[in-house]
Amino acid sequence: MDYEHEVQIPEPKISRFLFADTRIAWFWLAVRLYVGYVWIHAGWEKFGNSAWTGDQAGLAVTGFVNGALTKTVGLHPDVQGWYAQFLQNVVLPNSELFSYIITYGEIAVGVAIILGLFTGIASFFGLFMNYNFLLAGTVSINPILVILQLLLMLAWRVAGWWGIDRYLLPYLGVPWQSSGENKKNL
Repeated sequence: MDYEHEVQIPEPKISRFLFADTRIAWFWLAVRLYVGYVWIHAGWEKFGNSAWTGDQAGLAVTGFVNGALTKTVGLHPDVQGWYAQFLQNVVLPNSELFSYIITYGEIAVGVAIILGLFTGIASFFGLFMNYNFLLAGTVSINPILVILQLLLMLAWRVAGWWGIDRYLLPYLGVPWQSSGENKKNL
């Protein structure tokens, strides 16, 4: 690669402060605790519910999907046709599987975010679940979580500073640095 002609555009100071400065890690810890709590709470309610993880697993997902499918009508439907096709042809026939995936996924995302374990990755999967809930026509707290998780993804370098990421990420390294550069930055 020709580094002589590489152009570096410095990030603004406010961006560097919010997303790369460990002095703001306390703020991201508060955001993580809130987002993680919401996920664990949602998953734990499902975990103890037979319609999600018990002998009737899949029943709640079937009801949710059928409700979403009723929102596909009108000039500006809440659920787009392409997503309704996915719900009808993929989720409904596999509602029991999706029931477990959603339940355990919510708990896993919540635990990882609270512990600061791969915070950016856990936030991505939380964001992915929230987008799917939004695409299914459910607003609830999803837009707030989308924004907070997007910010956690942007702040991944410091969002887990008060957590496991503080020790794990320098050990594992990051894809854009050689192992020698990672050791030097510790």
